[in-house]
Amino acid sequence: MTRTTPPRPLDVEALFPELAAHRGTTTRLHPRPGRPGVSDSSVGGPLLWPADEPWPVCTEAHERGRGRRPADIRRGREVMAAAHARTPYEGLTEEERRIVGELEREHRVTGAGETDPVPMIGLAQLYAKDVPDLPAGPAGTDLLQVFWCPFDAHGPTGHGMSLDVRWRRASEVTDPLTTPPVPEVVGYEGYVPEPCVLHPEQVATYPFAGLLPEELCERIHAWEEALEEEAEEREDGEEEDDPVGYQYDLSIPPGWRAGGYASWHATDPYAMDCATCATPMDLLLTVDSSEWDGGSGSWTPLEEQGLHPSVAALPTAVVAGNHGELNVFACPADPGHPARWSVQ
Repeated sequence: MTRTTPPRPLDVEALFPELAAHRGTTTRLHPRPGRPGVSDSSVGGPLLWPADEPWPVCTEAHERGRGRRPADIRRGREVMAAAHARTPYEGLTEEERRIVGELEREHRVTGAGETDPVPMIGLAQLYAKDVPDLPAGPAGTDLLQVFWCPFDAHGPTGHGMSLDVRWRRASEVTDPLTTPPVPEVVGYEGYVPEPCVLHPEQVATYPFAGLLPEELCERIHAWEEALEEEAEEREDGEEEDDPVGYQYDLSIPPGWRAGGYASWHATDPYAMDCATCATPMDLLLTVDSSEWDGGSGSWTPLEEQGLHPSVAALPTAVVAGNHGELNVFACPADPGHPARWSVQ
């Protein structure tokens, strides 16, 4: 089933003609629950991985001997989904609460050392033929595969993510792995994605305001402030939609995306240069905790208008950072150079 982004609330280029020079495209991936196969682009689905190639693992030193079992996490989600599907929804039954409570228990892995290999979780795979805005990989490759460690325990803070980004030639995988390794426990349920098929849609996008020319950025902010002042001056009790905003309605769509511009709404923009050659990097993939929310509801696909975001907008069950988004960047000079990422 296709997903269609509604027209924007207004023509931003009519208001700010200079934006035409900055217009780009991004592909909204629109992951939705399904049964993808290894030959499909997907989130949380089976990956086309050679049976004779080692599966990515994390060997960084961190706690990996305590957490929840992936199978328990998925079973708990099934119980919650069944309860929400009942009409009217009246919460969990006593038996369901008992089952969920048991499934939420943490377990210990006896003898787990802090550098023992932890199988990384296959987060997503994207075939270039399916995703118009997916930046090109190394010469001859046509399949992007992204993995992450299921523990928040990396980097200088000891609370960061660890990703493994791979490109390959799909035609070279003649004997695919059928049963990939799975970590015994994970540190956080948001690292365990639900299998989703994709419904790619290419849409227009514009840069984060803070990265536009200073004069244009100031004019956009002044326009937004004027709209907010008008909203505040309305008579009490007068129901009006929230004023249109450049960030949430006109520039960068929410949800999983490939290519386009990164949002820097949680931090000031900072340089994202290749650690190998210092080339400014391009956005490869955005991993979002939700497809839309109260602030970005204007991007809700036409086919899903009226659905409650607490269920419909969380198809992957992935949580990036503090319910934010993960932006993965690639080097345009040499896509084989290591990726970098930012959590917003």
